[in-house]
Amino acid sequence: MALLLSRLGAFTHRHRLPVVLAWLVLLVGGGVGAATLAGTTTTTFSIPGQESTTALTLIEEDFGAGGNGATARVVVQSPDGSPVTAGTNATALSGLVDELGQLPGVISATDPLDPAAPTVNADQTVAYSTVTYTEPVGGVTVEEQDALMAAVDDARSTGLTVEIDGEALNETPAVGGPGEAAGVLLALVILAITYGTLVTAGMNLLTAVVGVGVGIMGITIATGFLDLSSTTSALAGMLGLAVGIDYGLFIISRYRQELRRGSDVGTAVSTAVGTAGSAVVTAGLTVVIALVGLAVVGIPFLTQMGIAAAGTIVVAVLVALTLVPAVLAFLGRRALPRTLRNAPAETSEVPARGRGFLAGWVTTITRHRVVSLLTAVIALGVVAVPFFSMQTTLAQALPEDSTQQRAQQLLTDGFGEGFNGPLIVLFRGSEAVESATTASSGFVDLPGVAAVATPVPNAADTAALVTVIPQSGPSTDATEQLVEDLRAQLTGLTGVDSYVTGQTAVGVDVSESLDAALPVYLLLVVGLALVLLVLVFRSLLVPLIGVLGFLLTIGASLGATVAVFQWGWLADTIGAPSAGPLPSLSPILVIGILFGLAMDYQIFLVSRMHEAHSRGAHALDAVRTGFRQAAPVVVAAALIMLAVFAGFFVDGEPTLRSIAFGLATGILFDAFVVRMVLMPAALALLGDRAWWLPRWLHWLPRLDVEGAALSEVAAPPVRDRELVGADGR
Repeated sequence: MALLLSRLGAFTHRHRLPVVLAWLVLLVGGGVGAATLAGTTTTTFSIPGQESTTALTLIEEDFGAGGNGATARVVVQSPDGSPVTAGTNATALSGLVDELGQLPGVISATDPLDPAAPTVNADQTVAYSTVTYTEPVGGVTVEEQDALMAAVDDARSTGLTVEIDGEALNETPAVGGPGEAAGVLLALVILAITYGTLVTAGMNLLTAVVGVGVGIMGITIATGFLDLSSTTSALAGMLGLAVGIDYGLFIISRYRQELRRGSDVGTAVSTAVGTAGSAVVTAGLTVVIALVGLAVVGIPFLTQMGIAAAGTIVVAVLVALTLVPAVLAFLGRRALPRTLRNAPAETSEVPARGRGFLAGWVTTITRHRVVSLLTAVIALGVVAVPFFSMQTTLAQALPEDSTQQRAQQLLTDGFGEGFNGPLIVLFRGSEAVESATTASSGFVDLPGVAAVATPVPNAADTAALVTVIPQSGPSTDATEQLVEDLRAQLTGLTGVDSYVTGQTAVGVDVSESLDAALPVYLLLVVGLALVLLVLVFRSLLVPLIGVLGFLLTIGASLGATVAVFQWGWLADTIGAPSAGPLPSLSPILVIGILFGLAMDYQIFLVSRMHEAHSRGAHALDAVRTGFRQAAPVVVAAALIMLAVFAGFFVDGEPTLRSIAFGLATGILFDAFVVRMVLMPAALALLGDRAWWLPRWLHWLPRLDVEGAALSEVAAPPVRDRELVGADGR
C-alpha cells in the first residue's frame, strides 16, 4: 500500500494544477446539484416492522391520509386565571383561530371553543388549536413559519399568553453557526502554532473545508431521492471537518519532516503520501467501517445516517491523498517556517533525547509505568460509573426557553404531564368498535392512566381508535411501562387486531431496539479493532491493550455524558439542556465514531513505536522514540477535534449536542489518558513481549502503514518521473 500511495503522491505532484481544478469543479458542481436537486429531511424516526410503526400505516389506510401534513399546536393561556372561554378572551381566541386558518400553507385550524370537540382544560384557563399544513414534516417553509409566528405575536398583544409547539416548527440543523465558526477559528490557531506558519495552517483548514463542502452537498442532493434525517448533514459536517483537518495535519507534518531531512519537494510529497497516507487510509477505513456497520442494527434511518457520514469520511481521505499533496507541491518549502526553509538538513529522525515537555512526559510515564497504568485505569473507571444508569429516549429535548418548551409547559400545567405524550390504541376487524368500547373501560384501571377518550370509529366501522393519556410525561419510565401494560392487556383479545402506537410508543420501540442493538454493535467494532490492529502491528498484546483502552474511553465518554445530560451535573455551567434521558441515537453513534477516531490515534502513535522497534531499538527506547515522534501531531490533532466538537456542542440541536459532547470528552480521554498514559506505560511494562505474534499467525497479510517498503526501494528524487517499483525497475 505504501508504494502505491507514494506513486499517487508523485502523480499529484506532477499534475498539481489539474488535481486542484478537479476538486474545484467537483465543489461547484456539488453546489449546483444541491441547489437544484435538494429535497426535505425528516425529524421523525421509526423502524419498519415494529408494532407502533405498522399501526401508523394502518391508521392511514383506515382513517385516510389527511394527517400526513405537518402540524403545530398553538397554546393559549388566559391572563390572571380568567376563563379563556368568555368575554374578551374568547373574542381574542376566535380572532386568532380565524387568522391561523388563513395563513399560507395551512389546511385548517381547529377551534378550541367548538362545542362538538372542545380543547380547553377543566379550569378553562388553557386551550389549544391544532394547525395543519399541506406540506409534510420538514416541508413547512421559513416564510410559512414566520407567518405563524407573526399571527401569534398579534394575539399576544391582546393580553393572552400564546406559545407554539409541534413539528411544523422543526428546522433542519444548520452547519456554520457562531459556535461552529469559533471552533474552526480555534482549530486554525492550533494549526498555526503547530506549523509555525499561518499559510500552511490556512491551507490545511481550507482543504478540509473543501472536503466537507463536497460531502455535505452530496448529502443535500441525496435528500431529493431519500428520506434522510435532519441530523445527517450536521453530523457529517462535524465529523468530516474534524477528520479532514486531522488527516491533512498528518500528511503535512510528514511532508515537512521530509523537507527538513533534505528531500526535494517531489520526494517529500511522495514519501509523505506513502507513509502518513497509508496511516490515513487505514484510519479512515476504520471510521468508514464503523459507520457503515450501523447497518447491522437493522434500523433504516440509522443505516442511512451512517452511510452518509461515511461518504463524507471517504471524501476527507481522498482530499488528504490528492488535494493536500497537490497544494503542498505549489507551496514547496514555504510550508516550513521562514527560519527553517534554508536550515541545514537534519541528520536524525528522532527529536533530541530528553528535549521538550513531551519527551519528559513519556520518560516519567515509562519510568513509573505501573503507577501510571493503574492511575489511568482507575480514573477512567470512576468517570465511567454513571454509564451503568444510562437511560435513552427518542423524544427530543427542546431548546431552553423556546416557544416549544413554553407551549409544552402550558399544556402540562393545564392538562397534565401525560398530555404531551398520548398513546393511541388501534382496533381493526368486524368487531373493532365493540372491542374498543370494552377494552377502553379496562384501560382506566391500569396504573399510570390519567384519562381514556371515547373510541373513534372509522366510516366503515372496521376500525376504532382509543386515545390514552398517561399520568406521566412521554420520556418517563412510568409511561414506557404503561405501553407494555396496554400491550399485555390487549394480548387476550379475540376477533380483532390491536396495536399500541403514537409518537411515545414509537419512541419506546425505537429506544428498545437501539438498546438491544448496542451490545451487538459494540462487539462488532471491538472485534474489528482486534483484527485490524493485529494486521497493522503483527502483535496480539498491543491490539488487546488498544481495545481495552477503547472500552475505557467509551465507558468514560458515555459516563460523562450521562452525568451532564441525564443527571444534570454541571449542566448550567456548560449550557447543556435540562436533565433527562439521552437521545436514543447518541450512545450508538458515539461508539461508532469514537471507535474510528481512537484507532486513528492508536495507529499514528503506536506505529512510530513499532517502526523504531523494527529498526532494532530496545523495547523501552522504541516506546520513547516513537512517542517523541508522533505525540506532538497527535496532541495537535486531538485539540483540533476538541475545538470542532465544542463548536457543534454550542450551536447544535439537542441530539447533536449530546453527540458532540460525548465525542469531545471521548477524544479528551482517549488522546490524553489512554494514548498518552495507558499505552506507553503498558508497552513499557511488557517490553519485547508487546510485539510478539504466534508463529501460527505469521501467514496474516502485512499492512504497511509505516512505509517500510519505501525504505527498501532505492527511489531517486521524484520530479517528473514515476517512483521506482517494488522490483527496483
